[in-house]
Amino acid sequence: MNSAPVLTRRHLLATGGAAAAVGAIGFGPRTAHAQTQVNFQLSWLHSTQFAGSYIALERGWWREAGLDVALQQGGPNAPVEPPVVSGTALIGISAADYTAAAVEEGAPFKILGVAMQNNPFAITSLAANPVNVPGDLEGKRIGMALANRPVLQALCTLNGVDIDAIEIVPTQYSPQPLVAGEVDCLLSWETDLPVAMTIQGVDNVTMLMADYGYAVHSQTYIATEDSLANRREEIVALMKGEVRGWDTYREDTDAATDLTLAMFPDAGLDLETQRLQAARQVPLMFSDLTDANGFGWWTDETVAANIETLALLGRTVTPDLWDRSILEEVHGA
Repeated sequence: MNSAPVLTRRHLLATGGAAAAVGAIGFGPRTAHAQTQVNFQLSWLHSTQFAGSYIALERGWWREAGLDVALQQGGPNAPVEPPVVSGTALIGISAADYTAAAVEEGAPFKILGVAMQNNPFAITSLAANPVNVPGDLEGKRIGMALANRPVLQALCTLNGVDIDAIEIVPTQYSPQPLVAGEVDCLLSWETDLPVAMTIQGVDNVTMLMADYGYAVHSQTYIATEDSLANRREEIVALMKGEVRGWDTYREDTDAATDLTLAMFPDAGLDLETQRLQAARQVPLMFSDLTDANGFGWWTDETVAANIETLALLGRTVTPDLWDRSILEEVHGA
């Protein structure tokens, strides 16, 4: 390994609250077919972060294709890569930096699709003292996990910012240090700490790092080379359901949220928080590129940008890490 591990959503905290009834999204038609059991490994705890998958499951689209899909919850103690590399899970949700690290250790992974076109890492600050561009970080105190220093360093390198002019304050993953004035900004995801502050009535702003060159594909679909060779039809069928699920999610994020809370009533999910998170996730997942080519798409140019950013994080990868053949089949390209 060439650097400290880069922490992503797996290390973030869930928000507590109440559940709601199913909204506009309901059960789809169920057709009797011989079913193949498939485990799909999620990267984190159940929430609207994976609502497109819940829609595919609830509508019965995978069952119609002959798959009995089990969505395996992730979390801080449930890493994605081991069940995928062992074949216990057919596909997992990961991120390009995690996948690159695993490949360096010999894992035979391929990235098949990119759910988040824009990396969700953001700099969150108060509206009264905003960080609007990377240069604003100089002279500021940023709260973050020390293991994420490579992420901040990459942003600084990409934008000509002196990291030594920024005071890094080790903090827990919480908005409290920012609200209390202990720091001037936080390294966060676009869809969690800013949402929590907004729900609490705290006026905040976010600077999405992807807008300033930080290109690391997130919420990516990974499978092994062996699975691609021997279970291709199952992978295609699973990805077709994912595409339909996320396209439906985009049409009505409130209904997708209602379904999530109805499916997981004991997950401690707050309706208002989840609805705001679901809406803020849309511009991360959909773009002109996906509108033109379909959900999960990427280009040689976006891969090149990823390779550049991953190099700043200490990861050496080649374009061969990405395999678009499954998406080409799914979208009929």
